[in-house]
Amino acid sequence: MTEPTPGTEAAARVADVLLLFTDGPSRLGVSAIARELGLSKAVVHRILQSLATRGMVVLDPDSRQYRLGPAATALGARAFRDSDLRASALDLLRALRDETGETATLTALVPDGRIYLDQVEGTHEIKMTVELGRRFPLHAGSSGKCMLAFLPEDARRRALAGPLTALTTSTVTDPDSLAAELDEVRARGFAQSGGERQPDAGSVAAPVFGITGEVIGSISVCGPRYRVTEEFVEKIAPRVVDTAERISRRMGHRG
Repeated sequence: MTEPTPGTEAAARVADVLLLFTDGPSRLGVSAIARELGLSKAVVHRILQSLATRGMVVLDPDSRQYRLGPAATALGARAFRDSDLRASALDLLRALRDETGETATLTALVPDGRIYLDQVEGTHEIKMTVELGRRFPLHAGSSGKCMLAFLPEDARRRALAGPLTALTTSTVTDPDSLAAELDEVRARGFAQSGGERQPDAGSVAAPVFGITGEVIGSISVCGPRYRVTEEFVEKIAPRVVDTAERISRRMGHRG
């Protein structure tokens, strides 16, 4: 195995610092970052200073904590704008929203989890919305579970080995129970969730596949749990699966 060079190790540390802002609090201090990444405060401080000079992070002088800066925002906006997956899905998400009245979302698979890439908000006065760009674990919520179910066996096994953190009291954290549910998801082609990622939210999701047959994302219909009933799921699930298959074909999948 090739040993990492000092340059690649330094670049990895910078990337790790930036990625912390996608998972947890929007503001982080030097001590919290150092503790989370196992780095010295001096190293973290140098990285943050370098990022700050380039507008990637901004220091709050009162709290002495950092948040993502305008340059990071511009990078994220460019990534969203140029996403082939988002472009392929947007009109179909709108159609799904129009048919159901509920919010339709698009999720992308990323290392160690997933992010919401886009959403078309529902037409009801009371509706669900999602946080774009924040990384969530795959085991919590239908959008993640339907991707987790179709990952290669070794990747699925690693995910089930944990940790399976509880985002709510309804999150499935028992590996055996989750494995059994993933088998069902593979058999029927969609996943459903009731309050597993966000309390009082219900959803139905189906996976999206890429040109080589690998799962690359998912779409969902989500709303308040009192509207996402078993009858609703039974009615809308075939439509969600069909929409996901159409997006997959646009992404080059021919399975």
